[in-house]
Amino acid sequence: MGAGRYLAIDLGASNGRVLQGDWNGRQLRLTELHRFSNNPQWILGHLFWDVLQLMDGIKTGLARSSKLPGSVISMAVDTWGVDFALVDGKGHLLGLPYHYRDPRTEGILNRVFTKVSSHEIFRRTGNQLMPINTLFQLYWMIEQKDPRLDCAANLLMMPDLFNRWLSGEAVTEYTIASTTQMTRISTGEWDTELLHKLEIPTQLLPKIVAPGTSLGRLHLSVSGETGLEESVKVIAVASHDTASAVAAVPYLDDRSLYISSGTWNLVGVELDGALVDDRVEVANFTNEGGVERKTRFLKNTTGFWLVQESARCWDLPAGAEAWRELMDEAERAPALQSVIDPDDPVFLSPHNMVEAIREYCRRTDQKVPHERGEVIRCCLESMALKTRFLVEEIEKLTGRRHSTIRIVGGGSLNSLFCSLLADSCRRLVVAGPAEATTLGNILVQAIATGEIGSIAEGRRVIADSVALSYFEPSPRSEQWEEALLRLRGLMERRKNVEWDRKNKGREDL
Repeated sequence: MGAGRYLAIDLGASNGRVLQGDWNGRQLRLTELHRFSNNPQWILGHLFWDVLQLMDGIKTGLARSSKLPGSVISMAVDTWGVDFALVDGKGHLLGLPYHYRDPRTEGILNRVFTKVSSHEIFRRTGNQLMPINTLFQLYWMIEQKDPRLDCAANLLMMPDLFNRWLSGEAVTEYTIASTTQMTRISTGEWDTELLHKLEIPTQLLPKIVAPGTSLGRLHLSVSGETGLEESVKVIAVASHDTASAVAAVPYLDDRSLYISSGTWNLVGVELDGALVDDRVEVANFTNEGGVERKTRFLKNTTGFWLVQESARCWDLPAGAEAWRELMDEAERAPALQSVIDPDDPVFLSPHNMVEAIREYCRRTDQKVPHERGEVIRCCLESMALKTRFLVEEIEKLTGRRHSTIRIVGGGSLNSLFCSLLADSCRRLVVAGPAEATTLGNILVQAIATGEIGSIAEGRRVIADSVALSYFEPSPRSEQWEEALLRLRGLMERRKNVEWDRKNKGREDL
């Protein structure tokens, strides 16, 4: 095998990065070229992604790469799922894309279900039913009679939008399409029958392509601005960031679960096919596309969003030192004093996360955390407990016992969380790599260009390229078991409240 340089453009909910992967035939070495903020904008009561600012950050990173020695073989983009942009035939934006945390889709599920049942939508798409999913965002636009739908030539998911601007090609990559709740689980293609039932225009949807598809060379305009050679290929990798992260999990096998941990924690397993039976529907798990046509069977649960937003409330200074101090305070705080359900809607986008957590604990008759360390410990322990709940659900649904949890992404760097996770789940936790998404992005590029033969081979390469950390569970503690019961009670309470709200005003016939 040869050597070469690959560029990974990794866009997350809070920042974007351009990284270079140097491949020497045996190992991958990453270098960060440029990091930039992702600053969504509130405009007239709605939250939007500032994609022009993100494109500027991408081009700055590409320009820095052009000044380094050696030729770049290819580049690729990965982003979060579900959000999209509408563009005209020349790729020009028709308005800024909405942010999935924008409140406009509150209550949308019940309105959609009057036209197509939740059962039918799940059985057709295999996706977890969430109001942020693309299907429901689009239906809101149909309800509003949004004129952009009549003017648009293409609907492009977020990575596909940047691929369009980098290469000139308008396609949708398979793994990102699988997050939309608009593809048929049996075929991986757009479910036009479902979309017609909801009057969603299907002519906007580009062809779906497999991970590793070359989109051609870098567009002349981008080459001219950045100094990169036109010969650089643009590749549609596993462009949903979780799909790229899972592709890079070392030693992932039938005995392992994965967690892709960041703003969200995505807890799941890799399967050969989708699970769409009644039990999965009730549990509201999702089936999403992976590389080599694997299925990522998982559930989204709120992750470090709780911690990030709490830190923002305290105006925590930027930098690792302040973060370490906060985690030290959490480690010294009393264990398992308060439990929250991380996925309660009150934590989706509160004005003040710390006050939301305190009010939740007050309302549920628990000890109210006052000190910073108490609040953060509450967040981390609750995340670990929710993971325990999901791990047990996955094992019921798949019929498989998993002895190891493999955590990748930014959360894998948080040793306190990894230790709490091991104790809560009573399983070995293997942490790393933190840069799984970028490594998976580059791995698929290297497969597409013939430098690496398969995902299995690539996972071995990554295991040889990074250091992993191991966390053994402490002896079983009744305190954790009691806390898990508390979490289950809170989840049941929320379910009952939501049921009451849904059925409010109905009269017995």
